[in-house]
Formats: sequence, structure tokens, C-alpha cells
Amino acid sequence: MESLTDSWSGEEDNDQDLTSICDREEQLPGYHEIDKKQQSKDSVFFRDGRRRIDFVLSYVDDKNDLRKQERRRVYEANLEKEGLELETEDKSESDDGRTFFLKIHAPWEVLATYAHLLKIKVPFKANDIPNNRDFSMTWLFKPFQLPDEVMHPESDYFTSHFDKEKIDFFLIDDKETLFSPSKRNRIVYYILARCPYYKENHKDKDKTGIKRLLTNGTYTSAFPLHDCQYWKRSRDPNCESERYDLYKHWAQLMCFYKEQPLNLIRKYYGEKIGIYFAWLGFYTEMLVFAAVIGVMCFIYGILTYHDNIWSREICDPEIGGNIVMCPLCDRKCGYWKLNSTCTSTWQSHLFDNMGTVFFALFMGIWVTLFLEFWKRRQARLEHEWDLVDFEEKQLQLQLRPEYETKCTGYQINRVTQLALIFACIIGVIAYRLAVYAAFASIMKDSPTSKLQVVGSLITPQLATSVTASCINFIIIMILNFTYERVAIWITDMEIPKTHLEYENRLTVKMFLFQFVNYYSSCFYVAFFKGKFVGYPGNYNYMFGKLRNEECDPGGCLIELTTQLFIVMAGKQLCGNIQEALLPWLKNWWRNRKARSHPESLYSRWEQDHDLHIFSQLGLFYEYLEMVIQFGFITLFVASFPLAPLLALLNNILEIRVDAWKFITQFRRPVAAKACSIGAWQEILNGVAIFSVVTNAFIVAFTSDMIPRLVYYYAYHPGTEPTMEGYINNSLSVYNISQFPLQNEPEDGENPLWFNKDAMPTCRYRDYRYPPEHEWQYSHTTRFWHILAAKLAFIIIMEHVVFVVKFFVAWMIPDVPLDVRDRIKRERYLIQEYLHNYEVEKLKVQLSQSNSHSRPDPDAPVSVIVETHNVYSECL
Repeated sequence: MESLTDSWSGEEDNDQDLTSICDREEQLPGYHEIDKKQQSKDSVFFRDGRRRIDFVLSYVDDKNDLRKQERRRVYEANLEKEGLELETEDKSESDDGRTFFLKIHAPWEVLATYAHLLKIKVPFKANDIPNNRDFSMTWLFKPFQLPDEVMHPESDYFTSHFDKEKIDFFLIDDKETLFSPSKRNRIVYYILARCPYYKENHKDKDKTGIKRLLTNGTYTSAFPLHDCQYWKRSRDPNCESERYDLYKHWAQLMCFYKEQPLNLIRKYYGEKIGIYFAWLGFYTEMLVFAAVIGVMCFIYGILTYHDNIWSREICDPEIGGNIVMCPLCDRKCGYWKLNSTCTSTWQSHLFDNMGTVFFALFMGIWVTLFLEFWKRRQARLEHEWDLVDFEEKQLQLQLRPEYETKCTGYQINRVTQLALIFACIIGVIAYRLAVYAAFASIMKDSPTSKLQVVGSLITPQLATSVTASCINFIIIMILNFTYERVAIWITDMEIPKTHLEYENRLTVKMFLFQFVNYYSSCFYVAFFKGKFVGYPGNYNYMFGKLRNEECDPGGCLIELTTQLFIVMAGKQLCGNIQEALLPWLKNWWRNRKARSHPESLYSRWEQDHDLHIFSQLGLFYEYLEMVIQFGFITLFVASFPLAPLLALLNNILEIRVDAWKFITQFRRPVAAKACSIGAWQEILNGVAIFSVVTNAFIVAFTSDMIPRLVYYYAYHPGTEPTMEGYINNSLSVYNISQFPLQNEPEDGENPLWFNKDAMPTCRYRDYRYPPEHEWQYSHTTRFWHILAAKLAFIIIMEHVVFVVKFFVAWMIPDVPLDVRDRIKRERYLIQEYLHNYEVEKLKVQLSQSNSHSRPDPDAPVSVIVETHNVYSECL
């Protein structure tokens, strides 16, 4: 092979077209036989060892299906008309003996043409603007940094949109390396997605693009190649082996404390995937602060564990042990003593204390800082990754092939698709109401009960809450599969014009579905459970039969904490299993035989062909998972200050699992450009604003913080504020003799200690007048005082947090000052260089024309005027 390439070295120096050289080589006798013996099957080049494989198509040839054969023949012919070069690997050379692989190479002319069309930027001059950023403290972060050869710091250049008519304006050392492999596969895929597979003057103009060919089975797969095996470097010195570097320094779990090589990620996978990992890394860094404050609030609850008087009163045998509570359900629930909730009351204090209010206020400010600082980080990445002039308009100009074929369809009412979610939520609520009676009957406080000891720790409320949360989580995961497909189906029926529009529409639909699916049960526990119960003798019922749930004297906050923990932790666990374990098992099953073969029989395209497919919406699901988590740690964080810690631990693992998955388990995705996280930014902003409202309502209505403060400052006994007597003050009295028959416990359901004659009244959680009062069972003035205090707290908290949020957002500019100044300076210098280039080019044209003939005076004048106007406008 070396002798063949050397024999045409002089022709290469004369810039002879590479394709003609290769064609002449293939005409030599024994060319293919020599090449197959000498070239590694792990190579990412054509058989000539020079032309890089930019894309691979695979298919299984069915000789009986003439339609597929004709489609492939026409499609490949049209690809060659576009200038792409093709090379086919026969099925006899494949591992399974039945799959053909079509290798595609984009020569320079094709790359230059489409680089201009896709507005790809190319350097034209080294950036001579000094970087004034302060690096004096870099030694502090040295343990967290990766070496420069891994971080892939690129030289700083002035860049401009590529124009093949100005080829001498750009810095081009080697045409073959000017466009990185990720840019090359992006260009080739753009051609593949729009190339028709019909003959000229054919009536079916919708027969276009590789996507439809994959759908109808003409081709089985289409993908760009990884540059090497992930566990070792490529033996080809012309190959970058970036996949190996990413695996070694990014995908290893032991690198969890190291920074991510974002520049290398962007170079290998494209800006769209790079910006996702940049956002995920920044989000994880910001979670450190939220997790630290959350742990401190939890520690505060532990330190004040024995200082809360109301819990001691509940657990005191002389106080809580003498308070008889009314049954919590009809017929199957008996009377019970208040001290039976001693354990849950202490548990509730860990999360329901003064630290809860502080943490809710802190998270309202934290979320603003996170979003504002991310805008600054994103602006810096846009500058460093040369995306400043990249606008969504450029994506809007790139129509989806599905839209270009002018398909027609109809749109269905998406609102009705939420009906199944609400039906399932109602079903879970019905489960809670029905099963509580069974748990209460099993765990009733009886000296003869075998579950007496267990019942003291696991109350009927806790057992019902945990099992209902687990069932709800299972339903959530099942509905996920359904609603993902519904959202995609609806969006496909709408036929969005561009890929950007398609993703934005799908993003909104999917988030609305998932929002209701994941958060509805938490909203029920936080804002509905225990709020519409009624009172003994006048209970409220669901469906006319199931009595609405009550909160125990410890409050509903502990149940919301349980619900949040189970759903959040379960989702993260299942997500990691689904993302990592399932692809690994599929890939292991698919290539279990091929791994036993030597490398010479298992080519690079076959290795990648056996990997899992990274779909066009793969990154969408990664964002969705993190945004749902973001909702958990913001919308309900007042009830569970440890939620940011769980999210932090999950995300540390998530980054490395995602990296490992991308590098080892998935085919290399087609590179795509993006300068932001898209529609997710607006969704995060909406969740951040909504979280202020939800946390204010949780503190006011779900937590017992406001009733305690009202009692402490307004209704305490004696002259000094104290919490003594709070429990007795917060419980109302009911006359047992007034119980309707349908509410009374059945025979045998009451505990042995209960004596109806000796205990004529029972207590319940509310603020109502006693039976002997003239306004019996009506709300007391204390109830209205507490309600007014709750509403006042909500208004004050919301206004305080919103004022701070908007002030912080106003104080922090979206673009750092140094980045803004550099952008302005670079734009000015780029215009100046372009102007000078046009002037010099014009002088050369004038001198050449003067030496032959008199030039046309109109042409140069127009060029001078145009360039002068641009230059003057910039100045």
C-alpha cells in the first residue's frame, strides 16, 4: 500500500483530485487483495487508507425484495450525484455473513459547499486580544483539574462563516483536517436526510431521506463511526483516539471529583451534547450549596429533637396517654390514645421546625442564583465555543425532511390525554381511604395484639402512606411509557416545520404530562389531605362511601416527606438502571459471539453496528429526567431539606453513568449545534417561580409552624410565651353519644381500655366549639386568627422572595463583562480584517485586469462601496 501511495506523491503535490487517484488505484490488479491483508479492520478509513469514513449505512440484501434493491440503487446513485464517495463491504466480510456495510466519504468539494450552507465557522487569524481573566487562584482547584492534553484547549482564533469563494482568506493547513469528524458527519447526515430515492420526474416526491429508508427497512441502520475502541488507543496514527481519552478521564466513576473535559466532549459529540453536560455539571456544582444548607437544617432538627414541648406532651402518659381520640375511619377503626403517634411526631419534628421556613426562603433565592449564574456560564461557553453569532434562525432555516415532503395530518385534543393520569391519582386516593381501615384493624392498640410492639413504630397512617407511595410510584413508571408515546404521536401529527420547533413542542407536551404524573400525588398530600375532612358526625366522603383522610396530630408534613422520598429516590434508582443496565445487557446479548472473534474479523463499523442506538430524542430524555428532579428539590423542598443531597449524590453518579453510556454502549450520535438548553430554560424559570408559591403554601397549610407561632405569641398560658398546653389547645371535643351509627366502631374494634361510660368525649384535630357551647362544632375565633396568619405569611414570604429574586436577577448581568467586551472587540476586528481582505483582493483583481484589458469600472466600485459601508457601520 505504501508503494502505491508513494507512486502518486507527485500528483498529490499538484493538487490532483483524490477521487481520480483512488479510482486509478482500484484498477490495478490485486488492489483489493493487498488492501484486505494489510489494513486493520479497526480502521476508520476506506481501503485506500486515506479517505475517512464519515458515515456508514447497513442493510441485509433480500434478493426477493426487488423494491428495496431499487430504492438502494437509486438512493446511492443520487448520493454520488451529490458528490459523496461510496465503498461497500460485502456480506462475506461481515461477522454475521449477511450484512452489507456501505461506507460514505465526503470529499473536500462537498464539505466546502455544505459548510457554507450550514454556516460552519472556520478560523482565519489568531486571536491577539489578551485574556484578562484572573487565574491567581487556579492552584486551589488543581486537584479537580484534568491535564491540558485531555481538556483539549484549542488555540484562540478569529473565525468567520466558511465561504469557498474566499478560500485563501481562511487558515487552512490541511483540507482533510479542517473539518473535525463531528462536523463531517453532521454535513453528511444533512445530505442523507434530504437525498431522494426516486428517479427524476417521478410523481412520488415524498420518497426522500434516510429516515424513511430506515423506517421501510431498505437500510437497517445509519451511523457515524467512533474513532477507536474505548479501552485502547487506535493503532492508526492518523486517528485521534478521542474516544479512549474520554473513557479514561471522563467516564470513570473514580473521576467523580474531576472537572469534565467539555471542550473534548464538544469536539467529539458536537455542541448540543456538550452544552447538556456543561449544564448538568453546573447544576450539580450548585447543588452542593443547597445540599449543605439542607443538611444543616436537618441537623438543627436533630439538635432540637428533645426541646419541642408539643412532642413531649403527646408522648407523656399523663397528657397524651389520657387523651382519647375519635376514630379515623368508619366502622373498622376504634378509639385510640394520642400517645400512640409519639414516634411519628418525633419524626415529623426533624423536618417540621423553624429551619423549614429558613430553608424555604433560601431555596427561593438559590434557584434564582442558579438560573442567573447559568446564563453567565452559558454566555461564556457561547463565546469559547464560537457560538455567539449562532442563532435559532439558522436552525429554523433547516427544515425537517418530514415537513419538506408536505405530509398532511390532523391534531387531536391533547388535554383529554391527561384524563388517565387523573383517573390513576383518584384510584390511589381511593386505595388510601380503603386500606387505612384494614391497617387500623390489624394494628389496633390492644394488649392481646401480637403486633402491638410493631404498631407503636409503624402506625396505620405510616403503613398506608408508604404502601400508597410505592403503588403510586409503580403507576407513575407505567404511565411514563404510555405518555411518552402519546406526546411523540401528537407532535408527529402536527408536522412541525423545523427540528427546533419539533423539539420545543415535544418538550412542552412531555413536561406537562410528566408534571402531572410525578407531582400530582405530592400535591394531594400537601394541599388536599386533611383539609376537607369535616368533623365527627358530619364527615366528608369521596364517592359517597370513602371518608376523606385526616392528618394525625403530628401533621401531614411527614407523609409528604415520605411520598417525596419514595418517588424521588425510586425514580433515580430506576432511571440509572434503565439508562445503564438495560443498554449494557442488550449490547452484551447482541455481540456476545463477536467478542470471541479476533479483531481482524470484527471491523470498526461492525463493532459500532452492534451498539445501542442513540435516538434523535435521546438527549431530550436526559434533560427531562433532570428537570423533573429539579422540580422535586424546588417545589416541595420545604418538606424534605435532604432532597438536594439526594439529587447531588444522584447527579455525581449520573454524569459518569451518562458518560460511560455515551462512550461504551451507544453508537456515536450525529453532531448537532446548540447555543443553549432551549425550551428547558423557560421551563426551569417557570418551575422556579411556581416553587415559591408551593413552598409558601406548604409552610402555611401543610406544616404546623403557623398554628404553633400563633399559640406561642397569642394564646399561651401565663405571662411568658411558652408552648406548654399547645396539644390540648389544638384539639377539639366531640360528644361520643352524638356519633351517627355509620361512624361508630363495630363491636370488637375498640381497644380493651376503652370504656364508653367513663369516657363520654373524644378529641379530633380542629378548632371548633365544644358540644356544650351555643355554637357547637362551629369554627372558633382561633381558627380564623390562624387562617389569617397563614394567608399573611404566604403574602409576606412570596413578596420577600420575589423581590429578592428580581433584585438578584437585575444585579447579575446575563453576560459577563469581560465576555461582552471581547465579543464587541472581536466583531470589530473581524469586520476590519474582512474589509482589508476585500480591498487587497480588489487590488489584485485590478492589477491583473490592467495587465490584460481595461476593467469594468462598475464592478470594483460596487465592491469598494459595499465593503466601505460595512466597515463604517462597524466603526
